[in-house]
Amino acid sequence: MAGKRLVAGRHSVGQGLQRTSTSISPQLELAVEDASGVRLAASVGAARVELCAALAETDGITPSIGTIKQACQVGLPVHVLIRPRPGNFTYTGEEIEVLEHDVAAALDAGAAGVVVGILAADGGPDVAALRRISGLAREQHPSAEVTFHRAFDAALAAGVDPAEALARLEHTGVDRVLTSGGKPHCTAGLQMLIRLVEMGRTHAPSVQIMAGGGVRLGLVPALLKSGVHAVHSSARTQDPATGTRANAADPLLAASLAAALAAGGYE
Repeated sequence: MAGKRLVAGRHSVGQGLQRTSTSISPQLELAVEDASGVRLAASVGAARVELCAALAETDGITPSIGTIKQACQVGLPVHVLIRPRPGNFTYTGEEIEVLEHDVAAALDAGAAGVVVGILAADGGPDVAALRRISGLAREQHPSAEVTFHRAFDAALAAGVDPAEALARLEHTGVDRVLTSGGKPHCTAGLQMLIRLVEMGRTHAPSVQIMAGGGVRLGLVPALLKSGVHAVHSSARTQDPATGTRANAADPLLAASLAAALAAGGYE
C-alpha cells in the first residue's frame, strides 16, 4: 500500500544504513541520557543516539532543553525523545500541544530528529496527530527525521493488525519505527520483526524498521538475517542477582554491538 509522500523532507529506507563494498549493515542507535552518553556512542561508531531522560525509571521521557543543547554540541546526530509523561500513548489535545512545542524546541536546540509515539482511540497510530507533528518538524527544519517509538508495540499488543499499523505510518511522514515485534523484547518478537520487514516492503516502503528492546549481543546475527534497517539499544548491563540495570551504557557492550553489526552486513 505504497502512498504518495505527504511531507517535504521525507527520507527513504536507505538512509541510516552503513554501506561497505559488498553489503549493507544496519547501523546502531544508542539510547543515552546526556552528553557523555553521546560521546560514548560516537567513540564506538554508532550512527546516532536517542536522547531521553529517566530511562531506567520510566522507559524514557523528554530530556531538559539544557541537556539537549549539551548533547547536540558533541557532533553525533541526536534524536530527542518527545514523551511528556510516562504511561500510555493516547494524549489529550493539550498534551499534543506540549508535544508540538517540545518538538520545535528540540530541533531549535540542534537535534537532528525527534522520536514520538501517539496512538488513536482505536489503539493504532494516530495518523492526523503524527502528520501534524511531522509537518511542523519539516517546516522548521526540512532535514529533520521523525521516528515512531515503541508505542507501536503497545498497538500490536492490543491487537492492532501489523500491516494496518505500518500502512498508517506510511502516511504520517515518519522515517522509521522502533519495535520489538510487539513483545517485551526482540528475542520474543523476532518472528514478528521478520514479518514486519516483509510487510513493510508493501505497506510502508518509506518507513525503516528499527529493532529495539532487550537487544543482546547474541541476538545480532538473527537481527541481521531478519533484514531490519537499524538496531537500537541502551547497551546497559543487568545485574543477574538483583535484576536491575545499570544507569549508563557499558562501553564494551556498546562497542561489541557496533562491531557485530558492521561485520555482519546483509546482501
